[in-house]
This record gives sequence, C-alpha cells and structure tokens, in this order.
Amino acid sequence: MSSSSKTKKRSPTAMNKWGRKIQCSDGYTFDSEKEHDFYHRFVKHSGYEFEIHPHFKLAPLTEINGGKITSIVYTPDFIVKDQHGNWLHVIDVKNSFGQYGIDQVNKLRFRLFAAKYGHPVEAVVIRAHDFKVITQG
Repeated sequence: MSSSSKTKKRSPTAMNKWGRKIQCSDGYTFDSEKEHDFYHRFVKHSGYEFEIHPHFKLAPLTEINGGKITSIVYTPDFIVKDQHGNWLHVIDVKNSFGQYGIDQVNKLRFRLFAAKYGHPVEAVVIRAHDFKVITQG
C-alpha cells in the first residue's frame, strides 16, 4: 500500500484554517464563507461605521542575543464603531466556541489585545437566524 493511500483526510482546526477565501462584490476579501455571511447579514446594513480586517501590533519584533523573536499581531474580522468613531464591537467570527474554533493561541491573542487596547474581543458563531457571542479577553 502506498503512503498516499494511507493518508487520512484531516478536518480543519483553528490552527489549519482551510476556509476558502471569498471575494465580495463590495471589494472586500473574506477568509471564509462564514465571515462573508456575517458581513452581509449583520454588519453591512447595520447603520454603523465598520472596519474589516484592521491590523494591530500586540508585541514588537524583539532581538535577544542576536536572535529575533517575531512580533505578535492580531487582525480581528470586524470592528463596529459608533458615529464618533468609538469602538462598539471587536468581532472575530469562529466555527465554534470549542477548541477547534477558539484554540489557546486565539485566546492569548484576545487577552493581549484586550490588555493593550482596553476592549474585549467578541467571538461570534453564526446560526441560522442569528448569532451567538462570547466575550474573550
């Protein structure tokens, strides 16, 4: 039996995102169909200002004894703002609230983000007619 026939089909986890990128007619590119769906159902026509995939540096590039430790960045899926530009929601769309949706790396990034920027991350799981939210960080 060849090694290729022995390989198992792996399912996606939080660490190996296999979502297909979705190009929206609005010009945005989403990391998954769930993000795209959330945008169209709950963000686009909400009446609020929003940002899609803004980048935040949580820790800088560090050099120690001639070696480099990479910087830590976080890119939430959406930030929803009020009319004055104040953040109302920092949203990260997930498949589930379990370990395959929010792993330890996600939890650490959410905590670092909340500590640095003073705003918790809302992990969102989309359902048929609404969505569920848990606050992280």
